Formats: sequence, C-alpha cells, structure tokens
Amino acid sequence: MIPITSKLPQTGTTIFTVMSALAAETKAINLSQGFPDFDCAPQLTKLVAKAMKDGHNQYAPMAGLMSLREQISIKTEKLYGAVYNPDTEVTVTAGGTQAIYTALSAVIHPNDEVIIFEPAYDSYAPAIKLMGGVVKSLELEPPDYRIPWDMVKRLITNKTRMIILNSPQNPTGTILSMADIDELTAIVKSQDILILSDEVYEHLVYDGQEHHSMARYPELRKRSFITVSFGKLFHATGWKVGYCLAPANLMQEFRKVHQFLVFSVNTPMQAGIADYLKDENVYAGLPDFFQQKRDHFREGLSQSRFKLLSCQGSYFQCVSYQGLTDEKDTDLAIRITNEFGVASIPVSAFYSKGTDHHILRFCFAKRQETLDKAVERLLKV
Repeated sequence: MIPITSKLPQTGTTIFTVMSALAAETKAINLSQGFPDFDCAPQLTKLVAKAMKDGHNQYAPMAGLMSLREQISIKTEKLYGAVYNPDTEVTVTAGGTQAIYTALSAVIHPNDEVIIFEPAYDSYAPAIKLMGGVVKSLELEPPDYRIPWDMVKRLITNKTRMIILNSPQNPTGTILSMADIDELTAIVKSQDILILSDEVYEHLVYDGQEHHSMARYPELRKRSFITVSFGKLFHATGWKVGYCLAPANLMQEFRKVHQFLVFSVNTPMQAGIADYLKDENVYAGLPDFFQQKRDHFREGLSQSRFKLLSCQGSYFQCVSYQGLTDEKDTDLAIRITNEFGVASIPVSAFYSKGTDHHILRFCFAKRQETLDKAVERLLKV
C-alpha cells in the first residue's frame, strides 16, 4: 500500500453521518441531521421541471444564471437595503458549504489565523486547516452562548485574517444582537480583517427579532463574504444550491477558486429558483412557519426531564440533561436512539476539544406528526 500523509489526520466520519446511519439502522425518528421530512413547494418543482423541458440542461455561466443572480440581488436589497451588483458581486454555488470552502480557499494563506466560535458547524476548522491556516477557536458556553468580545480582542494578532460568524447559529439557535454588531464593528474597522458570515438560516429568526446580516452594515459589508443556502430556504437540502455575496474585489478572488472547484451549478434548478423567487411571499412567511414548529416542539418537550435552552433562530432546539444522567452526550445520544427511537446530535461534536456540557441538539424541521411521535418517545427518557 502506498503511504499517504493525511492532511486531516484527526478527521473521521462526521457525527451527522454516524447518527443518521444509526437512525436508519434502528428505524428511529431522525431529528439529528438538519433536513426536513416534508416536500418543497409543488410550484417550485414544477418550475424546475419546466426549465428542464424548455432545454435549460447545459452548463450555466460560471457565476450562475443572470436571472437568478438578479433575483438574489433584488431579494437582498428588499431585506437589508444593500445593493449587490449581480454581475460582479453575486455567485451561485453548490450549497452553503461549498461557498464557505471557496471563500476560505480564496483568501486564507498558510499561517493566517481565523477566529471561529464553538460550538461551530463542523466544516469551518477542516477547511481552514486544508489552506494551511491556523484555527483560533473561542469556546462559548451554555445556556446563552454569548460571544465574549473582550476575549475576541485578546485573540487578535497581526496574523488574524478572518473572523467566521454564523447567525442564526448552528447548533445553538442563538442570533447576533445589535450589541454584537457594534462590538464587531469596533474591532474590525481599523484592521484588515475579513469576515465570513454563514447566514444559511437567515429567514429562521423568531419572536419578531431582526436578522443582523453583514449586508446591513457598510463597514462590515465591505469586508464580508456572506454565504446562503436555497436548500434551507426552500426545504430542498438535496439540491445543494446556494450563493455567496461579496464586494467585487473579494468576489473576483472567490470566482477564481469557484471556477476550478465546481465551475457551475445545475442549470434547471437555477432557472426554476429564479422564477420562484419573483414572489417574495415564498420566503416572507418562513419565520412564522418554523416558529409554529419550534413552539409546538418546545411545548411538548417542556413536559420531559430535559431542560430547554433558548432558540432564537435556526431549526434546531438544544436541551440540557444536567441532573438526568452523568453519561457523555455521545453515549446518551446513541442510547436514546437505540432504546427510545429518536436520533439527536451531541453538541460536544461541535467543539474541537469535544467539550461536553451535557447538551443534545434536535432538528424540528419536521412534520407535526413526526414531532409528536418524537416527543411521545422522549417523554419516556
């Protein structure tokens, strides 16, 4: 066997794959991986099918169909008052994760430092390491997972190249506040620090609160790659279509990598989404749609022995089992799947050091009957 020196020697199969496989094996209700168990809108699939029948089946332009980029630009201006040039500042990607990887590939050089906040989506750190960058992780703690900005200031050195933010946040369901935006702005405004803002759950913000996109704030917008997912937006995670917003100088570098990573994204889905986005109601109603699911799930779980943590956004509900058992969260997640038939994700998987606060994450992007059945089983834990 030819020897290979691994570039990610500590990386194995992701916890999402492990728990979904266990759920399938045990026929458990899968509340682990973040995907809906209901279909996307019939109108959207009709528009994609029409695009196929109309011959939109060859390569799209590298940056994406102009019709879709224009609709993305219109949507962004309506939501955040920010104008992105569809020709030079919007690129369609093969999902949010590809957009994240491409942005990091474009600007992170060996020994550049990137600040991330843990628990964090598990693609950030490996991508940084693959670029030869240095991960500077700051651990956030339950129950509120607030960012200690004084600690962020201490982490910054002359090698700090980027800060990665995720709001609404996966896995914690927290969102950035206006105070966070002010602190962030004060830190970066006099420095050459870039921002990668993972905003795939931008429409899933609850209780009338506002999503503080980097696009809203000129000082932050000029230094930000913003990554977004149509899979999360339209309940079609398997389509793997998303996009990136960035100022023209940053997008120019982004596209240099994008063209060699995927070149372009599937054309008929781009065409269908472009038509579908013309009606802003398709995304305007999402906060209420998912808040109803959140509230229903929380109401059911409130009768259990789990302690509910706050969920301000995303479609994830975290629960603490402090006082219930001393088991590791990984062990408990597996046991609940095997014995009670509900799969979750142990939040220690989102910490590079495996920090275990005895927290599990459940996805509530499910049909009501699925949530009811899951709650019925979790009440027995």
